[in-house]
Amino acid sequence: MTVLVDFVLPPGSEATEPPEARGIARDGVRMLVSHRRTGEISHHAFTGLPGLLLPGDLLVVNTSGTLPAAVQAGRGISVHFSSPLPDGSWLAELRAPSGHATKPYAGGSPGQELRLPGGAWLTLRERVTGRLWRVRLSTAVVPYLLRHGSYIHYSYVEHDWPAQAYQTVFAATPGSAEMPSASRPFTPQIVTSLVVRGVTIAPLTLHTGVSSLEGDEQPYPEPFDVPPATARLVNATRQAGGRVIAVGTTVVRALESAALNGPGAEVVAASGWTHHVVTPETGVHVVDGLFTGLHEPRSSHLHMLNAFAGEPLLRRCYAAAIEHEYLWHEFGDVHLLLP
Repeated sequence: MTVLVDFVLPPGSEATEPPEARGIARDGVRMLVSHRRTGEISHHAFTGLPGLLLPGDLLVVNTSGTLPAAVQAGRGISVHFSSPLPDGSWLAELRAPSGHATKPYAGGSPGQELRLPGGAWLTLRERVTGRLWRVRLSTAVVPYLLRHGSYIHYSYVEHDWPAQAYQTVFAATPGSAEMPSASRPFTPQIVTSLVVRGVTIAPLTLHTGVSSLEGDEQPYPEPFDVPPATARLVNATRQAGGRVIAVGTTVVRALESAALNGPGAEVVAASGWTHHVVTPETGVHVVDGLFTGLHEPRSSHLHMLNAFAGEPLLRRCYAAAIEHEYLWHEFGDVHLLLP
């Protein structure tokens, strides 16, 4: 099922730099809020978030930190490391220079070896999707990237930015190829205000891979960990009549995966690789609300948003975001979907 295939992103709608570079505080971005029951759409500053949540609500956040996952391979090739696989290999994308950024690179062949900085070698095993390869690096990937990598950015971001621009306040364990950006606007001050309001915050980890830039491309397996304490908090909140609100589509994927083997719609502690894709057909069983960015046409994320809001409301939300000139992507504005 394709959602919003006819929505056109107007020129100038992409955030080309962090809000701090535009003279706006990290928590000063705009926030579109939609309500599933009433169909109401309203516009707020992100700093108004505590007043929109209720005592007893539970926010679940992703503690994955962003890796400097891009490495130059010489001969005009850049490697974007994406996700680890259970056998120790990784998914990676080959990219070619394109102005100040890169574009997909169609070359490469199984068995080919690429020399990387620091004396490392990358071996291409086989192509897994139209743009992702299964690869092996001659050394441990995460420590290597922390020493030799740079942060992934696409053509709409005009400059490299320092590490802090790509980390969220909740980041604890490096592992994501690209920032779990829904939580980027959160600051220590906002977190304090939420706690004072009576909102509980619980952690999980899902290391996200490179973005699905090809239309209708489905998410691939990603490593996740839902700890026992978070599973208990989710179940207790739902039993008490509170709302479970996921900060990011990654959190939805992790929680819904952790509920697949639980009794009823109960979340159980779980870890490993999730293959679960949330769509209107699978439904959403344990998450009541979602805090997310604004996604491109035909993005797989829109299937998940449609499972929350339904297509008519989602179309109205995106029309309102375009009308009010919201900014897209990781440095842009945000969308809170409430029951």
